[in-house]
Amino acid sequence: MTLNQKTATGTVGATKQLTATIAPDNATDKTVTWVSNTPAIATVDENGLVEFIGEGTAKITAETSNGLTADCDCTVTAASK
Repeated sequence: MTLNQKTATGTVGATKQLTATIAPDNATDKTVTWVSNTPAIATVDENGLVEFIGEGTAKITAETSNGLTADCDCTVTAASK
């Protein structure tokens, strides 16, 4: 499995869409579970949409039902005023 981005940067309040690609194309179960290791910094929904919540770094992990994983390291900075 691969993600469309290995790193993502943005400001508090911004979002990024992550997309997981599962191989082979004919895999029968393409279920992906998304998890953030630091939800106070960045959250992720069931579709891979990341929302930047607070300043800092967080790792978003996508995991297939058979245990394959891919990560995206997120860096969040303060929004410009």
